[in-house]
Amino acid sequence: MSPHRHFEQLARLMEIEAAAEARQLAERAGRQSGAEAERSGDCLVKLAIRDERPALGGRVGITLGKRDQTKSLPWNRLGVGSPVLLTEEGVANQRGWRGVVCRRDSETLDVALAESPETVADRPTFRLDLSSDQISRQRQLAALQTAQRADRGRLAQLRDVLLGQRPARFDVPRLVQPFDVGLNDSQLEAVAFVLAAPDLAIVHGPPGTGKTRTVAEIIRQAAARGQKVLACAPSNLAVDNLLERLVRAGEKVIRLGHPARVLPELQEHTLDLLVEAHPDVALARRLIKEANALQDRSSRFTRARPPPGAKHAMRQEARALLADAERIEDQLVEHLLDSATVVCCTLTGIDSRVLKQRLFDLAVVDEAAQAVEPACWIPLLRADRVILAGDHCQLPPTIVSPEAAREGLAVSLMERLAKELGPGISRQLTTQYRMHQAIMEFSSGEFYGSSLIADESVRHHLLEDLPGTVAGTLTSAPLQFIDTAGASYDEEPEPAGASLLNRQEAELAVRKVQQLLDAGVPASGIAVISPYSAQVRLLRTLLPLDGLEIDTVDGFQGREKEAIVISLVRSNTQGEIGFLADTRRMNVALTRARRKLIVIGDSATVAHHPFYERLLNHFGNHAAHASVWEEL
Repeated sequence: MSPHRHFEQLARLMEIEAAAEARQLAERAGRQSGAEAERSGDCLVKLAIRDERPALGGRVGITLGKRDQTKSLPWNRLGVGSPVLLTEEGVANQRGWRGVVCRRDSETLDVALAESPETVADRPTFRLDLSSDQISRQRQLAALQTAQRADRGRLAQLRDVLLGQRPARFDVPRLVQPFDVGLNDSQLEAVAFVLAAPDLAIVHGPPGTGKTRTVAEIIRQAAARGQKVLACAPSNLAVDNLLERLVRAGEKVIRLGHPARVLPELQEHTLDLLVEAHPDVALARRLIKEANALQDRSSRFTRARPPPGAKHAMRQEARALLADAERIEDQLVEHLLDSATVVCCTLTGIDSRVLKQRLFDLAVVDEAAQAVEPACWIPLLRADRVILAGDHCQLPPTIVSPEAAREGLAVSLMERLAKELGPGISRQLTTQYRMHQAIMEFSSGEFYGSSLIADESVRHHLLEDLPGTVAGTLTSAPLQFIDTAGASYDEEPEPAGASLLNRQEAELAVRKVQQLLDAGVPASGIAVISPYSAQVRLLRTLLPLDGLEIDTVDGFQGREKEAIVISLVRSNTQGEIGFLADTRRMNVALTRARRKLIVIGDSATVAHHPFYERLLNHFGNHAAHASVWEEL
């Protein structure tokens, strides 16, 4: 496909996705206030402001909780870093206040806003909705247009390589003396390979293989060679994981983005707070204060008529003071960025107002398989070469529109390049440090050509090896499949929802969690996951335990626990398995456990699919396939 057609297609799919998101937001906004509005987890209602204070980077911070202080916040998706829209309930045609969630617990959450809410009612109640990120979409579309129009220079060359118009070049890898002496052979090979690639290269990191550790080494090696590195990822958490490693290694690194979206222990490395803490910024703040005072005086009514042109002169002086303050801040930002060897940010957090025309020797995109391709073009505009790291055998980017996903928006740049350009552009990591060998083997065979090797430190580790656990059948084996076939554990639609649940499976999952706890496994070492959000909501009501995590498979990607209980939910006479047929989702689920993996499901339903037939055989080969009747 020509560059023009490729970028036009991506832009069209983004418009389709934007329309789907808008419809979703409109439907959400149309729901009545109350419990029904909160069922989706995308909003909170009947909130009151408990506290208001100055926040990081000159913003305003508010603490929100239920108006009825005896009530806790219900389960919701408004996590730290989520963009949100705050509106006053009962007020029509309001624009609301956009902000970012920066802290949350069971009772309250904190939101950073650009300005203090001005309310209509004396004792207002508020609604907080998960919001779309319009700036993010605009930056992606602008990046596509810039890449499409490039007719010369490095951007045009790199674009043609990424679109298969010209071959990618590969130099002979040089021996690397690692900073991290604990890297294994496959990690060292990947580091040497990608550093020698003049155009692009991929680091393929299956679960537990130390991908982020490898990426950190690549960045440190590039920085040691005098290169400026732009390190990105699609999510704030992924950026912070990389940032934490680089800070610990002593790299000169700066984090771009809203401080509220950054982990508290890393906020001191954000550009906003580095600027705020610099002594030169005091002069800029003083100039802004003087300018505001002049503007106030120029607009104030006085009995005595001012001399002709006096108000105009005051406004001109105010504008000059503001320009001086802006120039001081710009110079300070330039100085700070010049002093850093690595700039970290999310893909869509790359702000041209901050970076201006700044270019980098290398762009590194971690978790690239979870990013839509348009987002990856934002850092590509600024780099001589690019390294993508991730695993396209796990979940793809999250897409709202089925049409956009079907036509290709769900295919990441990393996945597309891996398919179109072949294995010669990538190196796969092969030693994993998470799972017992029996847990690893199935995914290794299904997705990675049986290439994974369990490190000796994890190859045979079990729950019974943990301090305080009781030896027994439950803790001395790594696998268990509990088969509910024939037990009438039937799936059912969620009341007033579009998801599915399975009450009997949920009760069985509760029983297994209790057995793990009784065996001495701490709640913090256990997670219960399910592909279906309705099942997750049901399990959260049945298992309100501190430390125990319950989430969807999608929500648990990138995480791990000592013991994982999976509820498959699907049980019907037609053998329908819905989006369980997306085997990459099951790859994520099956690779979260370190020492114990328990799967609950109906073999009569799921085994119609060849993938699950092979999964059941794997459990059977390890004498780990049991009927629910044995369990009961």
